[in-house]
Amino acid sequence: MVASIKPLMTAEVLHQRVQELGQQLSQAYEGQFPILLGLLKGVVPFYADLARAMTVDLEMQFMQVSSYGTGTTSSGKLNIRQDLTTNIEHRSIILVDDIMDTGLTLFEIKEYLFKRGAQEVKICTLLDKPSRRQFPIHPDYLGFEIPDHFVVGYGLDYQERFRNLPYVGIYTP
Repeated sequence: MVASIKPLMTAEVLHQRVQELGQQLSQAYEGQFPILLGLLKGVVPFYADLARAMTVDLEMQFMQVSSYGTGTTSSGKLNIRQDLTTNIEHRSIILVDDIMDTGLTLFEIKEYLFKRGAQEVKICTLLDKPSRRQFPIHPDYLGFEIPDHFVVGYGLDYQERFRNLPYVGIYTP
C-alpha cells in the first residue's frame, strides 16, 4: 500500500489564519518587547509567517525539543536538544509550536521557562488535538482545532518528510 496525503487545510486558509493570529498577538503585546520562542523544527514555516504578520518589536528565539521518536505517536519523553540563547528573566514569552497533541512538550517547556525566570508564557499553536490531551494545558492563541489524525505539511513531518508542503494534510501510511 502506498502512503497518501489528503488535504485538510489549503495554503490560503493557513495564510489567512496566521495573519489573524499575528494581529491578535500584536494587539496583546503592543508597547512590549516579547520573546517569540519557536520550537524547532516543525514550527519553522508557521513561525516565520507569524513573525512577519506581527507588528510589534520582538526578539526571535528557538529551542529544539522532541517528544516524538520515529513513529506517529508521542514517545512520552521530552528531550531538549537546543536551548535558548538569551536571558528570559522578567520577560514575556510567546511559545510557538506547530501542534499541541498530548500536551507533554508544551507543558514541560512552559514549566521550564518559568523556572528560568520568565514573567509570562503564552502558548500559540497552529493546530490543536484536544482529544489527545494528557496534560492540563491549552493554547492561548490557536490556529485550528483538528480531529485525531496524523497530519503533515507546513512544517509537520512524518520521519522528516513532507515538511515543505504548503498545506496541511492527513497522512495515511
